[in-house]
Amino acid sequence: MKRLLKWIGVLLSFPAWAQPAQNVILITMDGVRWQEVFNGADSTLLNDPAYGRDTAAAHRDFWAPTPEARRKLLMPFFWETVSRQGQLYGNRQRSSRVNVSNPYWFSYPGYNEILSGFADDRINSNDKKNNKNTTVLGFLNEQPALRGKVAVFSSWNVIEAAVNEPGTGILANSANEPVRAGTSADSLLNDMMTLQPHEWGPDVRADHLTYFAGRSYLKQHKPRVLFLSFDETDELAHAGRYADHLQKLRMLDRLFADLWQTIQKMPEYAGKTALIFTTDHGRGHTPKARWKDHGTKTADSYQIWLAGVGAGIPATGEQTGGPVLYQNQIAATLASLLGYEFTCEHPVGAPITTLITPKK
Repeated sequence: MKRLLKWIGVLLSFPAWAQPAQNVILITMDGVRWQEVFNGADSTLLNDPAYGRDTAAAHRDFWAPTPEARRKLLMPFFWETVSRQGQLYGNRQRSSRVNVSNPYWFSYPGYNEILSGFADDRINSNDKKNNKNTTVLGFLNEQPALRGKVAVFSSWNVIEAAVNEPGTGILANSANEPVRAGTSADSLLNDMMTLQPHEWGPDVRADHLTYFAGRSYLKQHKPRVLFLSFDETDELAHAGRYADHLQKLRMLDRLFADLWQTIQKMPEYAGKTALIFTTDHGRGHTPKARWKDHGTKTADSYQIWLAGVGAGIPATGEQTGGPVLYQNQIAATLASLLGYEFTCEHPVGAPITTLITPKK
């Protein structure tokens, strides 16, 4: 009897999301390095007055004696929830490696690779040109059970082109484009987008507005596949504002915690939804090693990271060792979480099998 009760307890301890996903949410944070995700604040940048006006305040906000304490201070949702209930890849200090496979190491080539599963050498600029490659979002939107249930909310307007909104018919709301005013909250968001100063110009929306626009759509329309793409972390890095970059990363982590809590309260999503987090590229290591920059002239900015939590994702935590993973594997992994095999006119990277609960 004791043995039976023990096994019943083990079975009950498995989370509800050990079952395959019915919904997937892809989340990208532009230009966020693996170093901050896994180690927290970097002292060479945090204490340099060239990268923050008040280094003493930044030190108080973000410094702790160990990498484990610093990363939890910076991204508590990642290290209190995702690390316990999901998986994280890309800590190169533990021989876990995730790389881009495109040869350019900047944004649009990275987003194409994430979405299409294909490193296309023809996409070699950040120009807003519609993506000719079939993306996993377009593929999923063609599936009968998912048609019209795929949506995109992004801070940077080039994401509209990366998902080829005109060619696919997928709703892709970006930059300071008004949202469909279905509620008074939507009307308020539209007022804020109109009246709030645009720090980065007309092509980039404040990340918190992107989040709340996406959350409002999720609550009202309940998409099966949602892509949330945030940009200000990269803008702040290019501007050399390290302390502000960390503050933005911490804010995003809080928004992700809010998203997690939101879906747990919705029967359409609770225990049925997988969240995948990643970035489009890395960046330089230190002030002298071009931290503000990325691209082929900046060493190691091909190095990225990947995390997942929720339905269909085994809770194995921070990864150690294993084969090198590539950005071109994310698209097929998203499809596999929903039970589909992503195939199209171009090659597609293989799904990341360790990120997906094996079928019984």
